[in-house]
Amino acid sequence: MNERALRVLEYAKIIDRLTELALTPIGKEYAAALKPSSDLETVALLQKQTGDALSRILAHGSVSFSGTRDIRGIFKRLEVGSSLNTKELLDVASVLNTTARAKSYGANEKEEGEGDSLEEMFSSLEPDKPLCAEIERCILAEDLIADDASAGLKKVRRQITITGERIRSELNSILAGSRSYLQESVITTRGGRYCLPVKAEHRSNVNGIVHDQSGTGSTLFIEPASVVKLNNELRELEIAEQKEIEQVLANLSASCALDAEVIRSDLMTLSKLDFIFARALLAREMKATEPVYNTEGRIVLKKARHPLIPASKVVPIDLHLGKDFHTLIVTGPNTGGKTVSLKTVGLLTLMGQSGLHIPAFDGSELSLFEEVYADIGDEQSIEQSLSTFSSHMTNIVTFLEEAGPSSLVLFDELCAGTDPTEGAALAIAILSFLHRMGCRVMATTHYSELKVFALTTEGVSNASCEFDVETLSPTYRLLIGIPGKSNAFAISSKLGVPGYIIDEAKEHLDRKDISFEDLLASLEASRKKIEEDRLEIDELKKAASKTRVSLDREYEDLDRQREELLESAREEARKILQDAKDYADNSIRRINQLSSGTAKGAVKELEKERSGLREQTKKQEEAASKSRKAAAAPAGAEPVKAESLRVGDPVHIISLRQDGTVSSLPDSKGKLYVSVGLIRYQVKLSDIARRKEEDITIETASGAKFGNGEIRKNDSGKGWRNGGKNGGGRRQNMYGSDSDTPFSGLAKAYSVSGEVNLIGMTADEAMSVLDKYLDDAYLAHLEQVRVVHGRGAGILRKATHEKLRQTSYVKEYHLGEYGEGDSGVTIVVFKK
Repeated sequence: MNERALRVLEYAKIIDRLTELALTPIGKEYAAALKPSSDLETVALLQKQTGDALSRILAHGSVSFSGTRDIRGIFKRLEVGSSLNTKELLDVASVLNTTARAKSYGANEKEEGEGDSLEEMFSSLEPDKPLCAEIERCILAEDLIADDASAGLKKVRRQITITGERIRSELNSILAGSRSYLQESVITTRGGRYCLPVKAEHRSNVNGIVHDQSGTGSTLFIEPASVVKLNNELRELEIAEQKEIEQVLANLSASCALDAEVIRSDLMTLSKLDFIFARALLAREMKATEPVYNTEGRIVLKKARHPLIPASKVVPIDLHLGKDFHTLIVTGPNTGGKTVSLKTVGLLTLMGQSGLHIPAFDGSELSLFEEVYADIGDEQSIEQSLSTFSSHMTNIVTFLEEAGPSSLVLFDELCAGTDPTEGAALAIAILSFLHRMGCRVMATTHYSELKVFALTTEGVSNASCEFDVETLSPTYRLLIGIPGKSNAFAISSKLGVPGYIIDEAKEHLDRKDISFEDLLASLEASRKKIEEDRLEIDELKKAASKTRVSLDREYEDLDRQREELLESAREEARKILQDAKDYADNSIRRINQLSSGTAKGAVKELEKERSGLREQTKKQEEAASKSRKAAAAPAGAEPVKAESLRVGDPVHIISLRQDGTVSSLPDSKGKLYVSVGLIRYQVKLSDIARRKEEDITIETASGAKFGNGEIRKNDSGKGWRNGGKNGGGRRQNMYGSDSDTPFSGLAKAYSVSGEVNLIGMTADEAMSVLDKYLDDAYLAHLEQVRVVHGRGAGILRKATHEKLRQTSYVKEYHLGEYGEGDSGVTIVVFKK
């Protein structure tokens, strides 16, 4: 890619920001050296890596590579057997720590499913944790080696401590008896040896070696003779300590040398990942997306934004080039946004081919260009005697020599700065040549001749930057297919130029120019009218969408209310059955007590209890009979057969207790749509009845209104569930029995197993079975039960726990412990 295009399109500013986001020295080098590529596979890989890194950031947050030091210089030294210093070894440990952190971060994506383009890089990281731990154990800081780095070092330092204490003890005794000879009562050091500050006039009173004197000569620093030997021992110990430290560093360096290639590989991989994640962070910062690449020279930008203009000020543009036309000529007033649009196309092309996401809506397309040429800005040179026109033509000559079918050429004010007539003619010739060469060209201009050229040449289109004459300000919107006006007269008039001046100026215009400008004005008025109509249609669509959302919400509310009613009815039925169960329990206990008696009175009591039980059973059967009658279909309704059904037929939805009309015929599964007011319901054929006359709502003596599939109330206040899944059919009590009374289910209740096995079922099937089993077990007064759901993927376990959480009579539940089935079983405890 030619350097001039990179410079005029300000590509370097994007790279500077990218470099700031990189955290490692080598990663910053990669970022600074990034250049656009013309190889499709390379660009695709770079884009994929950027996208995968962005996905990881959005899902798990970013990962810091800041601990990756530039340790490339140590590897040569390790190869020749040299020892590393403490800073270099700590840098190695830092790289290894960062490797471990990055390795852990990379494992997140693998756990959630298939890997991405970065998985191989994360997997290749090899954090040498033992080596890292050993370095950190031995080296506490750049200038501090741990005492236990080696046994020899520990021994030497212990001896140093003992010797130092002996020296200080000896000197303290001297201090105590010679205070008058000393300048200060302190112990100091000179040249690594302990000394005393003695007054010069008392030199003869202190036997020892003079190591230094003060600047004035009044103080001599004397090493007393009694500690000379100890100081010599201390000095020898310090030399021994240094040798031990050098040995520790040598051993650590040798360990690093053994893993040098692994450390080098980790370093380079971390730097590459840092570079990739810097690209992802830039994409997140710019709210950028991955462009779709094609090889047909097609550019489609959706709401594209120039990345160097603040988000609060930039105006997105929609632009397409290379499909219906290959050359786009943009016209309009100055400061209208023509040059920004031109730069946006060029800069986003360069960014995309560098593997960077572009600030545009998802689905934007870019084509791969081998070269991008840009002639933007004034580059006149006094030194080279080049005028503005000459400098532009120098660039254009290069374009004409090198541009081809896989080139993108951008011109700002093509052939400006010279005679307008000749400039326009030259511009048309240049554009015609590039058009024949198959280049993708975008040019801005003020020449009206180029507008006509675009209108009359196949494969060339006009575009304009919209300008609001009323406010004298541009809107910066790019309009494809419409040539722009300079609006010089309108702007001048708004700014106060007298009308007679404007009128005289118009007289100097050619008649053709006036007609052409009038045509442009007419086109602009038509476009604005069409735009207003489109906006109005969009508003109507939004209003319709809101209405639909509101209706959907009402439909959901109706469903929720229906479920609440059904749940309330189920709860009431449970209470009714519990009452029956308690009565039966008391009766059975009483019968058992009486059966054990032999007295004549006991026999009478037994017969009396049995009669009471029969009477209670009879009452329940009467209640069930009334419930069956109340559960009949609405008056005037009759069953429906699919072959006799027609769209528009009046029907009654049994389960919803709603009247409606058929809006679609049944499908192969017997499902159809019925319209009730503005809402369409999908129901089963078996859930509707044909209406011959106005339906009658059934109400029992207790005041309950109902339809099939719900809990009914009869006069005695007892409840039954009428029908099965389809709203009709046989009646079932809460034990699942087909009997007319709850007492026929008592035997089953007493024989309820303490365990239910859900393995092999789908989640829906399992929840249906579990719901019924929990009812049976609770009514059978079981204190706790085992639910066997297996381990597997955990789907049944999650569904089971959610069901138990929503069940009101469950006190607590937990996974089985050792010996109970472990995590494949859930133990359920019921409320008393």
